[in-house]
Amino acid sequence: MTNRINLLVSLFAGLLFGLGLAISGMTYPGKVLNFLDLAGNWDPALLFVLGGAVGVTVIGFRWILRRKAPLFSAHFFLPRAQDIDRKLVVGALIFGIGWGISGYCPGPAIASLASPNWETWVFLPSMLLGVFLHRILTTTKNKDT
Repeated sequence: MTNRINLLVSLFAGLLFGLGLAISGMTYPGKVLNFLDLAGNWDPALLFVLGGAVGVTVIGFRWILRRKAPLFSAHFFLPRAQDIDRKLVVGALIFGIGWGISGYCPGPAIASLASPNWETWVFLPSMLLGVFLHRILTTTKNKDT
């Protein structure tokens, strides 16, 4: 029963996230690319989306973390790593370059499956291929050490 509740809560959270992305226009790569184009047709809308997300997170985390555990789990799953290491910086650079070139990041790309275009069908398999290659390379590297 608990697994079904977790799945339903996860489904609801994902739908809410996707709806927010769609309403804000963040599923349109051109809107994101215009946000990144400071010297051209700059569109500040992403700042409002980001500001809303940060505001909800700041308030929500303070309120939620007062609890001993989340509603649907025995404990919180919070990151422990606080170091800014080479892997984080390289990954952030690759992510940023990909986002800047395509206008897509994973969440909006998945949400855009509701109204896909050819770019979605190129981006998502390419993203999954990148994830797959990373797993192969890091698994091979970890076996060698």
